[in-house]
Amino acid sequence: MFAKIYQPARNAMQSGRALSKHWFLEFTPEMAERSDPLMGWTSSTDMRAQVRLSFDSQEAAVAYARQQGIPYQVTTPQKAKRYVKSYSDNFATNRKQPWSH
Repeated sequence: MFAKIYQPARNAMQSGRALSKHWFLEFTPEMAERSDPLMGWTSSTDMRAQVRLSFDSQEAAVAYARQQGIPYQVTTPQKAKRYVKSYSDNFATNRKQPWSH
């Protein structure tokens, strides 16, 4: 039973950061998923694969894992690079790359 503690990245389809402030603790699967021969659905008998615990901070998630005796690995999030642009830069005469319709 090994746990992964991480902070999820924001959704690429949205500009908001709604669920990216929480930290999550998930267990890694101990058994491989298998395919159902009749329907083709993937299933697993590992019940821990369904558990996803949410915490307000990384320290709270680490404290919970230590208190329960769960070995864990913390994955630190990478910060997104912000490019400051202006709409008028699209029509500048001194562009580095030519732009045409």
